[in-house]
Amino acid sequence: MTGSPHQVGDVMTRAVVAVGREALFKDIVGRMDGGRISALPVLEGDGRVVGVVSEADLLPKEEFRNSDPDRFTQLRRLSGLAKAGAVRAEELMSTPAVTVHADAKLPEAARIMAIRHVKRLPVVNAEGVLEGVVSRGDLLKVFLRSDMDLADEIRREVVDPLFPAPVEPVHIMVSEGIATLTGRVIDGSRIPLAVRMVRGVEGVVGVDCRLTAADA
Repeated sequence: MTGSPHQVGDVMTRAVVAVGREALFKDIVGRMDGGRISALPVLEGDGRVVGVVSEADLLPKEEFRNSDPDRFTQLRRLSGLAKAGAVRAEELMSTPAVTVHADAKLPEAARIMAIRHVKRLPVVNAEGVLEGVVSRGDLLKVFLRSDMDLADEIRREVVDPLFPAPVEPVHIMVSEGIATLTGRVIDGSRIPLAVRMVRGVEGVVGVDCRLTAADA
């Protein structure tokens, strides 16, 4: 991967498998299996996302197939019991859909996934129309950036702006995503900022800062 992916639109999948409200249970399962995916956006009209059907929405049909739940279970699992009897996407889907915009930063998408316990997010425009899907795997693509690419960005975006005239040249070495900075700089107060900025470079796994201040 070249360049610096900072937004969801940089890593999302644009060819998306989706279904309409009237899609039937077996068709949904077949599309998931064929696409090797765990969830499908549900669309209406001109492609507006109205919900998402996930494996979790489909499993109650198997879970409650031969069961006769007691009153406590019925009250606790009302949603699951309803979905156990559902046959169309509009009955199965979780709504409103948890979505994200293409210009969202990657950490924002990661936080949404973690908080909402989802593996995939439909990517929509301002009108809610589907533009793509971003998955956990897509977010991890940033770690495929080459060490050379990372070193170039660290030099360009961090070291040169913060330390334009170092006492000794600042050397940057990146190995397996771990960035090591060595050298002596005039303004030691900027070193902690440099560490934070390097850590914020998409694809960096860790930072080993060995910079020292000239007056240290």
